[in-house]
Amino acid sequence: MFKGLTKQEKAWVLYDVGNSAFTMLACSLIPIWFKSLAIGDAPGQITGDRATAYYSIAIAIVTVAIALLGPILGAIADHKDTKKIFFTTAVSLGVIGCIINGFATNWVAFIVIYIVAKIFYQASLTFYDSMLNDVTTEDRMDQVSSYGYAWGYIGSCIPFLVALGAYVLGPDMLGKISNRLSMIIGFTVTGVWWFVVTLPLIKNYRQVNYVESTKGAVGEAFKQIGRTLKKIALGNRKVLFFLIAFFLYIDGVGTIIDNCINIGTDLDLNTVGQVVFLLATQVVAWGGSLTFARLSKKYETVPLILVCIVGYFAVCLYALTLSTLWHFGILAFGVGCFQGSIQSLSRSYYSKIIPPENSGEYFGIYDIFAKGASFLGSAVIAAVKLAGGTINIAVASLAVFFALGFLFLKISDKQPNVNRG
Repeated sequence: MFKGLTKQEKAWVLYDVGNSAFTMLACSLIPIWFKSLAIGDAPGQITGDRATAYYSIAIAIVTVAIALLGPILGAIADHKDTKKIFFTTAVSLGVIGCIINGFATNWVAFIVIYIVAKIFYQASLTFYDSMLNDVTTEDRMDQVSSYGYAWGYIGSCIPFLVALGAYVLGPDMLGKISNRLSMIIGFTVTGVWWFVVTLPLIKNYRQVNYVESTKGAVGEAFKQIGRTLKKIALGNRKVLFFLIAFFLYIDGVGTIIDNCINIGTDLDLNTVGQVVFLLATQVVAWGGSLTFARLSKKYETVPLILVCIVGYFAVCLYALTLSTLWHFGILAFGVGCFQGSIQSLSRSYYSKIIPPENSGEYFGIYDIFAKGASFLGSAVIAAVKLAGGTINIAVASLAVFFALGFLFLKISDKQPNVNRG
């Protein structure tokens, strides 16, 4: 499974296997459960369009929170012997939130708990991504990062199949599993899986790159971030243009991932069929990520990212034709081909162009651009829906972000790397 990887690399890859289970649930059953609680004519319930909009707003709240907190937490975690503590805390609180989420009895409590759980989940990813510089070497980053996404897609299917089985088969075949109980089972199994698979990284991770601890760490973190942002804006054009490119093209990626079920339900497609296609997409994404991992041994990182951007551009335009479940399946297949690769290669490329001792801080800044883009994408979905537009137009409009991202990545690639020499 992890042939050729070191002990630390394997442990690092396994966290992708763990956290991807929560991602899979968020992309499939969580929106369905939310709408089952929210939509209706009873007092306190809302319409389908408002439920879609409120869900997008919740995602936007998470992205803004992490964009604000990420750099501060990352800068503090860069100090000696602190990154593991921050990572373990974020994972533990995220897992607890995930499990509690299953016991929510109304849509307001459900969405509030989900926001809290996802904030800690996203925070754990900031620390996790910055660990890449510690667990492997620069020449292996593309491969190890791609393995993380690849095995994450397959590993996430294991707890998800349990959750899906409880949701689909429970009421009809098992008889005693209600929608509420299936929700409890889904969140609990996902949370337990997420934590257990994370244990090897918590046990084996060693922080190799760090800055020396100082008094007033929080105040110093703010000052350090100011200096770093100034350095990037005025002197590090490679990082600057990459972050702009990343901000643009990851917009569509994050928005499509977060709203994939909303796309199908707004087109009145069969819910179970959507989930089955998304499950199949995990296998496609696994194969796509492993393919790009092999290609990364032969080709430079930037051309591979550009291929993924072009693929996503085509997917956005294809969304204009969406009307049937099979159209949705083709869209999901297209997304799967490039989904893991564009994220894993972006992560490893960024790791190569930043100073390793400040990786936590830099990945906090990376998350500003990543989550800021997702905020804009989710805002587009919400705005179009509230204005009475179609989901097809909303998704197709994201193509412009990929076109601009392609351009700025080409510009970034031509700049010298002042951090690595």
